[in-house]
Amino acid sequence: MSDWTPNQPILEIENLSISFFTRLREIPAVMDFSCRVMAGEAMGLVGESGCGKSTVALAVMRDLGVNGRITGGTIRFKGRDLTNMGQEALRKIRGSEIAMIYQEPMASLNPAMKIGAQLAEVPMIHQKMARAEALKLARQVVADVRLPDPDRILDAYPHQLSGGQQQRIVIAMALMSKPALLILDEPTTALDVTVEAGIVDLVGELAEKYGTSMLFISHNLGLVMEVCDRITVMYSGEAVETGDIKDVFDKMRHPYTQALFRSIPLPGASKTARPLQAIPGNFPLPHERPPGCNFGPRCTYFEAGRCDAREIPMVPVAGDERHDSRCLRIDEIDWSASRAAETGEARAPIGDVVLEMQEVRKYYEVSASTLFRGGDPKVVKANETLSFDAREGETLAIVGESGCGKSTFAKVLMGLETATGGQIMLFDENVQSTPIQARNTDTVSSLQMVFQNPFDTLNPSMSVGRQIVRALEIFGVGKNDAERQQRMLELLDLVKLPREFATRMPRQLSGGQKQRVGIARAFAGNAKVVIADEPVSALDVSVQAAVTELLMDIQRKNKTTLLFISHDLSIVRYLSDRVLVMYLGHVVELGTTEQVFAPPYHPYTEALLSAVPIADTRIEKKRIVLEGDIPSAVNPPPGCPFQTRCRWKSQVPGNLCETEVPPLRDVGGGLQLKCHLSQEILDGMEPVFTFAAE
Repeated sequence: MSDWTPNQPILEIENLSISFFTRLREIPAVMDFSCRVMAGEAMGLVGESGCGKSTVALAVMRDLGVNGRITGGTIRFKGRDLTNMGQEALRKIRGSEIAMIYQEPMASLNPAMKIGAQLAEVPMIHQKMARAEALKLARQVVADVRLPDPDRILDAYPHQLSGGQQQRIVIAMALMSKPALLILDEPTTALDVTVEAGIVDLVGELAEKYGTSMLFISHNLGLVMEVCDRITVMYSGEAVETGDIKDVFDKMRHPYTQALFRSIPLPGASKTARPLQAIPGNFPLPHERPPGCNFGPRCTYFEAGRCDAREIPMVPVAGDERHDSRCLRIDEIDWSASRAAETGEARAPIGDVVLEMQEVRKYYEVSASTLFRGGDPKVVKANETLSFDAREGETLAIVGESGCGKSTFAKVLMGLETATGGQIMLFDENVQSTPIQARNTDTVSSLQMVFQNPFDTLNPSMSVGRQIVRALEIFGVGKNDAERQQRMLELLDLVKLPREFATRMPRQLSGGQKQRVGIARAFAGNAKVVIADEPVSALDVSVQAAVTELLMDIQRKNKTTLLFISHDLSIVRYLSDRVLVMYLGHVVELGTTEQVFAPPYHPYTEALLSAVPIADTRIEKKRIVLEGDIPSAVNPPPGCPFQTRCRWKSQVPGNLCETEVPPLRDVGGGLQLKCHLSQEILDGMEPVFTFAAE
C-alpha cells in the first residue's frame, strides 16, 4: 500500500510517451506528456482528433490494446505507479477506484441484459455485495442520475431508453463503486445540446457528492469551461499549455490555444464583421511530425532556425500558478494585441424567393405491431404544417433537437420522401408530390444536399475526381470528357483542395477534406439551393471554421440559398440570416438571427440558448435545464407540443397550453412565435446571455 494523502495529486502523469507498433514502423502517439489532477479537481483535456487525448485516458486504464505500449514516463494513481502494475492489481483498481465513461453509451451496455442486472453486477464483482443489496444500491444511483420511474428503468433493456437516458445509466454504472477518479471521454458528443446541459450539471453535482476527481476529455472548449477547474491543451501528441481555466482562457500563452479560440464562433464574431480564422495547413501525421515545435508549420509566430532547432520543453508562465506553456517565444509575443481587424467580405445580397413551403405536412403510418400485423395503425406526425420561404443568397438555419423533424423536412424537400400535404414551390414549380426519380435533371441539380457524415457519402472504391465527374455526367454538365475533367478541377479549386487530390482515394483524405469533396459534388450542377444537414458537426473546430468559411465563400460567388440544419446555435448565430426553430414537427419560432437570439424568446428557444456552452469567461448566462425527453411523435402531448417541458406554462391562465395548439403569431418586427404567452409577459423576458461586469 502507498502512503498517499489527499493533499497529494490523485493522478500524476510524468513525461509519458506512448507508441503504437505496426509491421512497418513505430508510431509515436503521445510524447513527453505531463499532467496532475488533485483530489476533488476536474481536469479538462482538449485538442483536435488524433492529438492523443483518448490514448492518454486508455493508458491510465492500461487498456492500449495489443499494439500500444508505454515507452517512457510514469502514471501514478494515489502514489502507486500504474505503468509497472500487474494485471491482478490493475483489475482491483479498474472499475472500483478508476472508472471510465465512453463516448458511445451503447458500447458500454449489454443489449441482452436488463439495466438493473447490469448495474448490480458492478458492486457484486468489485465489493462482493449481495444481489439484493446491489439492486437496492442500483435503484438509489438511478434516482441520483435523475431518471424518472427508477423501477421501470431497472426493468428495461438498453434499446428501450433514449440516448440521453442510456448515457445517464453509463454514468450511474461508473459511479456504483464510488470511484476516486472518473475519466469521461467525450461523454456528450452524440447528445442534443439540451440533454448535454442536463448531463453536464449532473456530472458536476455527482462528482461533488461522491468527492470524485475527473479527467474530462472533449474538443468543446465551452463544455470544458463549464465542467472543469483546470485545462490541458494537446496538439499532435504533446501537452502545449496547461493551467487554471481562467488563466488559459483569458491569458493564453501558446499560439495553438490562441488559434483554437479564433476558430470558434464566440459571441461577437460574425461572418461580415469578425470572421472566424481557420488554422492554416493540416494536422501532421504521427510519423511526419516536424522538427522542433510540432505546431511550427501552422504558427503565425514561427521563427526558422529557432522554433525548429530542438525539442521545445514546457516552461512556467510568469505570474500564474501551475500555468505552463510549450513555446519559446512566450515573452516576445504581444498576447494582448487583438487579431488583425479584418472584416469579412460583404454578405451576398438577398434576392427573390426561390423556395416556398406552404402548410407542408409529413405523416408516417406505422402498424401497431409490424412483426405480428396486429392492432390499429398509428400515425407519426414528423412535420406539422411547415410554412416559410427562402430567398436567393440567404442562409436560413433550421434548429432543434433530434427527433424534431429537421431531417424529415430535408428528405421531403429533396424528394427522397413525398409530403403528405401542402405545397413546395421550387422556382415556381410545385415539387411536393414529385419523388426524386420523377424530377427532371434541372430540378435535381439545382437542389442539392451536403450530409453530416462525409465518410458515408463517398464511394470508397472511386477516386475523388471520378466521383465529381460522375455527378457532372448525371447533371449533363459539359459536352465531352475533357470539358467535364476541366470543370472537376475548377470545382476542386472552388473548395480549396489541391488539384492533385483528383487521383486520391477517399481513405487518403482527412474528415475535413472529405467534406470538401462532398461540397464540390453538391455544387457540380450549379446548385441554387443547398441543404446542409449538420455539415460540420463531425469535424474538428479548426476544420469547422474552414468549411463554414468555404460555404459562405461559395454562397457569395454563386448566390446560393443555403438551408443550414444544425443543433449548434453558436455556428447558427455566426452564419445565418434567419433562423427557424423546430420542436416535435412544429415551427415554434421564426425570425432574423438578431431577433431569435434576443428576447422575447419562445420558451423552447430560451432553453436551447441557455444550454449552449460558450467558451468565454466574460459571459454570464441563465441556467435553464429542460426536464424530461422530447415526447414521442407517435403519441404527442395534447395542446402545445412543448407544454410537458415548459417552465412558463403556469403563466398562461386555465389549461389552454394543454388543450389548444397555439397559432404561429407575429409578436412584432416580423418575429413569429407559436406560444400562448401574453404580449406583456413576452415583452418582460430577460436575455439569456449577459456580459459580466469587469
